[in-house]
Amino acid sequence: MTLVLIIIAFAIAAGLAFMGRGYFAWVAFVAFGLIAWWTGGIDSPTAFKITLGVYVFLAVLFGIPAVRRYVVSAPAMKVVASILPAIGDTEKIALEAGTVWWDGDLFSGNPKWQKFLDFTVNELNEEEQKFMDGPVEELCAMLNDWEIFQTRDLPPEVWEFLKQKRFLGMIIPKEYGGLGFSAAAHSAVVTKISSRSIAAAVTVMVPNSLGPGELLVHYGTKQQKDYYLPRLADGTDIPCFALTEPHAGSDAASGNAKGIVCRGTWEGKEVVGINLTFSKRYITLAPVAGVVGLAFTLYDPDGILGDKKNIGITCALIPKGTPGLITGDRHDPLGIPFMNGTVEGENMFVPIDFIIGGLEQAGGGWRMLMESLAAGRGISLPSLSVGAAEISCRAAGTYALVREQFGLPIGKFEGVRERLGRMAGMAYVMNAARKITASAIDAGEKPTVVSAIVKAYLTEGMRQCMNDAMDIHAGAGISGGPRNIFGRAYTSIPIGITVEGANILTRSLIVFGQGAIRCHPFAYPQVEAIMAKNLSAFDKALFGHINHVAKNAMRSFFFGVFGTMMINVPVNGKEAKHYQRLTRLSSAFALIADFALMTLGGALKRKEYISGRLADAFAWMYLASSALKRFHDEGSPENERPLLDWVMAHALFQIENALIGVLRNLPNRLAAGVASLLAFPLGPRHQPPTDKQVDNAASALLDDDGMVREMLSREIYIPHASSPGFGTLEHALDLINTANPAIEKVKQARRKGEIEKASMPEMATRARDGGIINDGELGAIKAAEAARDDAVQVDRFPKDVYATLR
Repeated sequence: MTLVLIIIAFAIAAGLAFMGRGYFAWVAFVAFGLIAWWTGGIDSPTAFKITLGVYVFLAVLFGIPAVRRYVVSAPAMKVVASILPAIGDTEKIALEAGTVWWDGDLFSGNPKWQKFLDFTVNELNEEEQKFMDGPVEELCAMLNDWEIFQTRDLPPEVWEFLKQKRFLGMIIPKEYGGLGFSAAAHSAVVTKISSRSIAAAVTVMVPNSLGPGELLVHYGTKQQKDYYLPRLADGTDIPCFALTEPHAGSDAASGNAKGIVCRGTWEGKEVVGINLTFSKRYITLAPVAGVVGLAFTLYDPDGILGDKKNIGITCALIPKGTPGLITGDRHDPLGIPFMNGTVEGENMFVPIDFIIGGLEQAGGGWRMLMESLAAGRGISLPSLSVGAAEISCRAAGTYALVREQFGLPIGKFEGVRERLGRMAGMAYVMNAARKITASAIDAGEKPTVVSAIVKAYLTEGMRQCMNDAMDIHAGAGISGGPRNIFGRAYTSIPIGITVEGANILTRSLIVFGQGAIRCHPFAYPQVEAIMAKNLSAFDKALFGHINHVAKNAMRSFFFGVFGTMMINVPVNGKEAKHYQRLTRLSSAFALIADFALMTLGGALKRKEYISGRLADAFAWMYLASSALKRFHDEGSPENERPLLDWVMAHALFQIENALIGVLRNLPNRLAAGVASLLAFPLGPRHQPPTDKQVDNAASALLDDDGMVREMLSREIYIPHASSPGFGTLEHALDLINTANPAIEKVKQARRKGEIEKASMPEMATRARDGGIINDGELGAIKAAEAARDDAVQVDRFPKDVYATLR
């Protein structure tokens, strides 16, 4: 009895003391001491003295901060400093550029759901909605993507319309002639245009993303703003931004572009300026740009500006026509005809005041870029991806109702329904993440990690949805021409996957690489304390971290053994279980992430198998929480529940499977075993969506009332019935839905043997002749069947015409 009580008391007191709770360690000692004395467990003065001595030692060592700092934290600080990776200036700037938002809650292991549900997701204001209903609709009606591919450019009238309606100046404040739109509106515009033409969407989104406009708004001098912003807003100057080089793609900070501070002649006067040499590629809008934003490393070898020789990455604006600036050559990005090309210059001279922000921003270019990307990465490509996902979902769902094989709409076949259910679920969660991320940016956040998540995982979602849609459309999907709905967008998928940080890099190095440092509640404070050599701050962060690990270990083990029913969440409906299960996996994720950080240290940077799986888990926690908030904000509609259930089953499986993968591959097998026991004491629990869940999601998409179908595609452009492809397909479904009651009468008559089996128009004629349907119903059936026949046709070309196609 004595030994058992001593062990229990020691464990509790030690745990409390290690968590920095010295006072509670004393309480534990007194409580267990009294119990032991009362039960006769401690019947030896020696045993009591030993127990008391242990408690006093632990309480003093860990419970008194001044003692703890010098005896424990000081040596620990040296050990941690030795295993942490070196953080250079560029990486430090990248880490500090953004803000931590809901991602911090998810990383903590104990997300505050009520705070998240209380967050307001922006709706468009009246002016923004008018723009969507007016100029955006008008633009989409003007676009003929097939013709754009043949001519390799937007038509001149489209270029003029974009400039006239200020599409290129959505982010520029109104006082400079721009639209001054919110991130939510910017995102909505790109989403709708991308459902009509990828080339047009890219043309609109690039000037409103990372580039001269964004950088000038936040960092430009008054003179620069007054001159350039009105010209950018009305399209007088089309901007591009030259960052990528042949040897500096994902590692953009290692570019070879350089500028040497020197004196030279500019417009007849001798001025301090920069001698620039650079070779940039993959620069969107470069062939038509009126002003080039240029990133380069600035050097001052002669000390003209001061003592610092390597000033650092700097951004400057170079007007078209500047002597030595070479633009105009085009790349061919998989045949997608948006403007993209090279920007070059050798020993060209520009004045020093071409630097964005003036001389005081010399060397501040990397910070500018990282701060801008922290927000911009969360808008452009995620919006384009949602547009592609929604048109995939809508058109494939429509096709599954219109196209018949074996006497049935193909949407009745389970192989097709499996793809439809997946597309419906993905479109639902992707748009949820798009909208809430844009709203976070409008609220003043610069969510670096969240932006990386939606860029990488929504573009991957686009790839999945487009693949599924192409599989369903089959031959119609691979036959090029004006009728083809997906082929041109399908070709563009790798572009979205690659730009603004290739997904391979983004997944491993940003989502978890930066996430582990920035979103972890104690990791970066420890790093900062070590860099500042601040023992007190390190002590606070270290024991906060220990407390954090202990809490997550306790929560994870308890939830793993006893289930999630006791987890308190702010909703009471059927969806409460989803919040509870996601909370449990958040706790397991936080625990396993800490085990990976503690056992791998700086080597985790190179263990991309591990960091990639942790990124997958983290990303799907964010996506799943976005779907839960969307469902909550929309009033928990029952017709959306099948989509939510699919999303949550898929997400929970992805999260758990990723974490199990980490544990199976963690090099320190003892740590992996301990983490497995704590996080998954009874093993994994989640499976992919069941057949029933998949079928329910597909049924929701194909339901006769069309409400879910409309809800899943309300952000995209629905063309007129005369528009080849999507327009004719939608028109056919409208006519089929109108004729369906009469069609059912004809089918019923055939089953009864009242008419012989034949084509539907023939059977309908016989049914009319037999008094089964009337003339109006016959007309409706014939119109529907003619439209169905037209909708499933594909394009064909004479040989001489085909030879000219691009």
